[in-house]
Amino acid sequence: MKDREDDISSNYPHHGGAGRQALVVRADSDFQGQVLEKLGRLEAKMDMIAGNTQPGRMKLAEDRIVLLEKSEIRRSVYDRIVNAAITVAISAAIAMHDRWGLR
Repeated sequence: MKDREDDISSNYPHHGGAGRQALVVRADSDFQGQVLEKLGRLEAKMDMIAGNTQPGRMKLAEDRIVLLEKSEIRRSVYDRIVNAAITVAISAAIAMHDRWGLR
């Protein structure tokens, strides 16, 4: 079984590796060199966004959104309580305006 895994690993460098392996390709032309350079920059940017062993920008943005949602829910509850108190006070004033002598 071990011989088979070694054979597979030697044929497919991405199979069975414990970590990421660097992509090593010889660029025969300027175009290939430019493509490989852009691919390297794209990979670096993706690691920065998604996070490479650390929380990336997406994770940090998701955490901020969760905090904002919790704050919005809490604020909407307070707003509803205040609106209910104002509504009760106005309704009571309308209902009692004859008794209080208000015109």
